[in-house]
Amino acid sequence: MSRIKQSLLLHSKKIAIAALVVLVGLVLFIRYDTPAAAEFTDNYLRPILGPYIVIGLEKIYYNLSDKIVKATYNSDSHSDFSFLDQGNPLNLTGNKLDLTPIKLNYFPSQKDEGVWKNRPLNIFPNQEVMAYTFVRPDKDRPYAYVTLVKIDTGEVHLSTVAGTKQPGGPVGKPGPGKIPQNIISSGNLIAAFDGGFQYRDGQYGMIVGSTIYLPLKMDLGTLVGYKNGNIKIINYTGQLLENNVEFIRQNCPILIDNGSITISDPKNRKLWGRTMTTDIYTWRSGIGIDKNGNIVYAVGNNLVPETLGLALKSAGAVNAIQLDINPFWVRFNIFNSLGGGKYSTSTLAKNLSNGSKEYLNGYTKDFFYLYKNS
Repeated sequence: MSRIKQSLLLHSKKIAIAALVVLVGLVLFIRYDTPAAAEFTDNYLRPILGPYIVIGLEKIYYNLSDKIVKATYNSDSHSDFSFLDQGNPLNLTGNKLDLTPIKLNYFPSQKDEGVWKNRPLNIFPNQEVMAYTFVRPDKDRPYAYVTLVKIDTGEVHLSTVAGTKQPGGPVGKPGPGKIPQNIISSGNLIAAFDGGFQYRDGQYGMIVGSTIYLPLKMDLGTLVGYKNGNIKIINYTGQLLENNVEFIRQNCPILIDNGSITISDPKNRKLWGRTMTTDIYTWRSGIGIDKNGNIVYAVGNNLVPETLGLALKSAGAVNAIQLDINPFWVRFNIFNSLGGGKYSTSTLAKNLSNGSKEYLNGYTKDFFYLYKNS
């Protein structure tokens, strides 16, 4: 063997060993310290290794974890899903939400599966404004749980905030990163949840008021919020939008378009392939709009975009987009006013990161928030 070949072989072995060390370290890091792992991955590994290599490593880790869970899952010993707040399963007078029970019939139903429960909010006494349930949308994964939330947009206003670093920071457009003080002080804050991908993962458009954090791109799922509280989710192809737009946020190709899960359509698979994360089984979140214009939010583990779409569609979403993904970045916090601009907070479901302090005081990534209509 020539010296050149020997040198190349040795170099390849060193690269392989280095990659293995990084992978093992990343696996252990994610497994035992998810928050620090998420920050380390985004702030150090991605700049050094590049997004494609890091996403490849994440794919190996998450899909391997999924295979292990699948191989070791025992339905007999698995405890039923449980809500953090049991809520009230009875519909209240004046309910404006369609709370038809969901029946996917993939598995024997667990307690409360597909049954909507009222999520009491002290700012809306004796009124059902937010309801939630859970489903299992993957017929091959009984352990993949999706928590679903329905929110009455007649009573609640949706707004968004750009993060101090994402998505506009890389192009010199940092955002405030926190819920406006007037909303906090009013006592009308209800909830906040994750937004879209970072700049490096798609450069998806975001506009709030007159500030263009990132310009809009074609053929993407686009959430449009209006000053009057109306919400639309569209496939943006350059069409003109009304004058009373409050914000626009894009994230990935549209997930559900007029009742159809678009990733199932062969002509859209290439579009979804642009996200590079299509076949990673991980935590995912999404937002949809039902036929009455109410919000449907979904978050769950061991999902791909198609099963996320199935969960949203089962809850009545006719249009929807995927939001952020991976364990540390999917979040949904509920706020209950204590008066004087103070709140008690809780996460929507178990295993979700608590983003309440960051939402109130400053967060690097964009997010959405909900408050009571005045």
